[in-house]
Amino acid sequence: MSYSEAKAAYAAYGIDTEAALAKCAAKPISLHCWQGDDVVGFDNPEGGAGNGLAVTGNYPGRGRNFEELKADFLQAIRLIPGKKRINLHACYAVFTEENPWVDRDKLEYKHFAPWVAFAKENGLGIDFNPTVFSHPMMKDGLSLSSPDAAVRRFWIDHCIASRRIAQKIGEAMGDKVENNVWIPDGYKDTPADRLGPRQRLKDALDEIFAEECPNVIDCVESKFFAVGVESYTTGSNEFYTAYAASHKNVYNLMDAGHYHPSESISDKISAMLLYFEYVPLHVTRGVNWDSDHVVSFDDETKEICKEIVRNNALDRVLVGLDFFDASINRVAAWVIGARNFEKALLFALLQPDAELIAMQNAGDFTGRLMLQEEAKTLPFADVWAEYCARTGVPAGKGWYQTVKQYEKEVLLGR
Repeated sequence: MSYSEAKAAYAAYGIDTEAALAKCAAKPISLHCWQGDDVVGFDNPEGGAGNGLAVTGNYPGRGRNFEELKADFLQAIRLIPGKKRINLHACYAVFTEENPWVDRDKLEYKHFAPWVAFAKENGLGIDFNPTVFSHPMMKDGLSLSSPDAAVRRFWIDHCIASRRIAQKIGEAMGDKVENNVWIPDGYKDTPADRLGPRQRLKDALDEIFAEECPNVIDCVESKFFAVGVESYTTGSNEFYTAYAASHKNVYNLMDAGHYHPSESISDKISAMLLYFEYVPLHVTRGVNWDSDHVVSFDDETKEICKEIVRNNALDRVLVGLDFFDASINRVAAWVIGARNFEKALLFALLQPDAELIAMQNAGDFTGRLMLQEEAKTLPFADVWAEYCARTGVPAGKGWYQTVKQYEKEVLLGR
């Protein structure tokens, strides 16, 4: 079927494919830099992920420095349709002879100015995150909730520095920058005190967010549990939702892999939209207790996108991807995950939402189910192919040969 025939098929259901294509192309998606190097960063290259993060696999070609990571990221985004941002962690500070290494509590905007230049050159936005893990100042796996005042001071100072960096990035880009605080704090076994760590975390966050940063969208990222903190996570969903609700301009970032396997963030989006200006998300794919598999074109990803679209929240739901897999080609992982989210978003934009909502409100649940199922077999693939063609990327599997050639010419030489 051609695009014109697909367009007519959707029109019979009251769906404007041209409007869907335009909205999909305009929605920015924040792509995480850490997929390209297994969450190692530049400030401690011998360290790497830890403190509740685990990256498995040893596929050849990991990006080892700023130049290699930039090259890999550019190769990936050439094969991904739509508008893009780059999501940076503070551990990706660029150190040079003019700007030598400093510890995380002393980081400044100048250490990220090269990323800003890169973003401007390639039409990207930027988002930011303090890196509160994989560091000697993680004492007993704790940071902002530690009973050790010196540990808390270090991480408070790091998070304040990160907000100031995000503010400067926003000023330089003429944009707002999402700055997301995630900490791995918790306990492997049953704690004797659950309140104390959360009180310390609350006090630390109050100090971190005290300074006005008008170009920053502040987020705190909740989690159900992680490796090594199976019994208690200080920054739980309840804690961060309540914190955000009681602190102006702070938002609870929901990660699709950070909840019990029977929960889904698609169900939570509408509730959060009632109370918050922004609903920040990390879209990933949870598998049992692991939260960071490459995004798939699966039911939950499609349902997340449907909730964003049917609630007219494209401007309010801030989408970032978050996965890391070193068992496969890292550039391909970026491309697969991002293309799958773009597919899910376009699929959601091609649903007969107005008619479905009318049927639900009229109590016609049979008709609602009928239409939901019929919409699944509309010629989506032809609209996706048109979207890819208009944005200058391959529609089918042809992009993979580009990545394999890049692997042969670049990655395998590292």
